[in-house]
Amino acid sequence: MLGLRHLCGRPRAVSVIVTGRTATRRLLRVSVAAALVALTASLGPGVGGAVVPAPIDPARLPPNSDPAPLAPTEQRNACAVAVPMGADPEVPQAQRTMNFASVWPITRGQGQLVAIIDTGVAGHPRLPGLRPGGDYVSNGDGIGDCDAHGTVVAGLIAAAPIPGSGFAGGAPDAQIISIRQSSANFSEARRQDDPNDVQNSTGYGNTQTMAMAIRRAAEMDAKVINISEVACRSAADGIDDGSLGAAVQYAALVHDAVVVAAAGNYGSGGCMIQNPPLDPLNPSADQWASVSMIATPAWYDDYVLTVGSVNPDGSPSEFSLGGPWVDVAAPGTGIVSLSPDGRSQTQQWVTSQGESRSFDGTSFAAPLVTATVALVRARYPHLTAQQVISRIESTAHAPAEGWNPYVGHGVVDPVAAVTADLPLDGVASDAARSVPVAAPTPAPTPDTRPRTVALAATGGIAAVVVLSVLASYPLRRRRKM
Repeated sequence: MLGLRHLCGRPRAVSVIVTGRTATRRLLRVSVAAALVALTASLGPGVGGAVVPAPIDPARLPPNSDPAPLAPTEQRNACAVAVPMGADPEVPQAQRTMNFASVWPITRGQGQLVAIIDTGVAGHPRLPGLRPGGDYVSNGDGIGDCDAHGTVVAGLIAAAPIPGSGFAGGAPDAQIISIRQSSANFSEARRQDDPNDVQNSTGYGNTQTMAMAIRRAAEMDAKVINISEVACRSAADGIDDGSLGAAVQYAALVHDAVVVAAAGNYGSGGCMIQNPPLDPLNPSADQWASVSMIATPAWYDDYVLTVGSVNPDGSPSEFSLGGPWVDVAAPGTGIVSLSPDGRSQTQQWVTSQGESRSFDGTSFAAPLVTATVALVRARYPHLTAQQVISRIESTAHAPAEGWNPYVGHGVVDPVAAVTADLPLDGVASDAARSVPVAAPTPAPTPDTRPRTVALAATGGIAAVVVLSVLASYPLRRRRKM
């Protein structure tokens, strides 16, 4: 069974993923899936192999049941500690980049129910719409956060603004459902290590519990689902995540939910191989043919909006895991959000060695995009989940290549996503189009006849004058004689 842990941001615990590309590439991937997956086993770690998700089997969808761990669990470690900070009137860098406040006169995400599948969300006065969604780690209800992760994610989505603080969530009127699916500080009681578990730290949570949590969120009618968790495995080893694929397909198609997930953090947990960039000598090459590291459920490209991280200058964060499934990007460094202490804000957490570290990771880029999805869905309730995704991709600030495996279609722009005049397919209605243009009519050949006649006449007169002068010489000589 594949384990999940926060991999997409601090604290290193559970993290997951989502996105979409062009219809042509999707069709191609489905048609060759069986053959490509068969090739995977023959490739060694770190060697790019043609690999795509196996065709989804709806029969692998987990049953609709009450949330509970798959086995008895116990807490093994003390809960993570976030460093509290006082309210600061300065708007944090990530919020300045996203410029959510410019959208609020139009929409604040009202009426949107956003499920956060994470480490739980602590109750906080700035999250008045927080609801329990269930617990797959222990016997709780999803409210509470022992890992200082899910609360940070929730704050980035829906923290209410208050006087004296420049920080607020991107969609402050959205309501949050908290589903606890993982924890780095819990594990199975009497757990035996399974070599097939794909984890990035000890703890609890795997692809099966993730699939169960996604179905739970869909059944609770969440139209936006944030998954800041991921499971990684090398392409050489392959991955058995059929239940997760069935769950994201069910949420997207049956319940019309937009599933947003973090791309994962290279170098953390199981994501130890970075997928390659575009080949400048062959930029149109199929990126799926060079995948070295699988990230799930990110690679279920038809049903997930996957988010990479960028630095304040817009460059891809060095920790952001690339892949052909990455759709868009958002800031993922130097994050400020709500503290799981239930009172304050935070921008740092304390490691087990007593070191203070900032909140950095694709885990925290994903909720900024989730907030944008909530704003768009509130503004355009008639749009389907796929149309919302297309709109967000179409209005992102694209890289020079148009798309690349680290930032996808570019950094998300909430203002453009909410206000741009786009048709349903997400392509700008005023986009430039190629039209045939007639070749210019050649200029008429100039009529040189008048000039020729004038020159000829002048030449004739000159000749007559010259001949007359010459003819007068003999007459002059006779007169002199």
